[in-house]
Amino acid sequence: MLDRSILRLIEPALRHFARPLARMGVSANALTWGGFAVGLVGATLITQKAYGAALLAIAVSRLGDALDGAVARQTQPTDLGGFLDITLDFVFYASIALAFALADPARNALASAVVLAAFVGTASSFLAFAVLAAKRGLHNLDYPNKSFYFLGGLTEGTETLAFFAAACLWPDYFAPLAFGFAALCAVTLVSRLVWGMRAFAADLAPDASKTRYD
Repeated sequence: MLDRSILRLIEPALRHFARPLARMGVSANALTWGGFAVGLVGATLITQKAYGAALLAIAVSRLGDALDGAVARQTQPTDLGGFLDITLDFVFYASIALAFALADPARNALASAVVLAAFVGTASSFLAFAVLAAKRGLHNLDYPNKSFYFLGGLTEGTETLAFFAAACLWPDYFAPLAFGFAALCAVTLVSRLVWGMRAFAADLAPDASKTRYD
């Protein structure tokens, strides 16, 4: 829900830092992989209950994730870059939820499992819509720089990172935070199902050239 506003706010700063990186030959894919690696460090720190350091690592990781697209736009965006970006993002999200379960299985395992199930729902609806939108040549003008049709929702990247930050700041409340976030993901899933049914409802319309006699 907040991604579009946040992207507009930070886009000038991203362009400012992306230009020298591109001139130095730093590739967008290198930033994607680097951000992902730092994100996994953050997940490892969570398993050790080093929540403050983990939050810092998550912040650095997402900075790399934000800069990769800006660098790509300074050079040449590629399908490979878009593929790596979305795939590694989802693996990163899942690793953080799993890390909290490993940090305190007795208190967090169920909540982490619910969050992971919520991620499956939001990710599958997101990607399924993107595939069919590409097939139909649809474009989301709200996110013109994305490599694919970026379907929004109540819980997007910004809200997910806010949940991770809150969980690192108040780890004893991971379970209620997780259940609340999963509920918001459920709303996102339902809204995307509605959008998808409306967008692709033409497939179900009867052929006007055929006349039925019942």
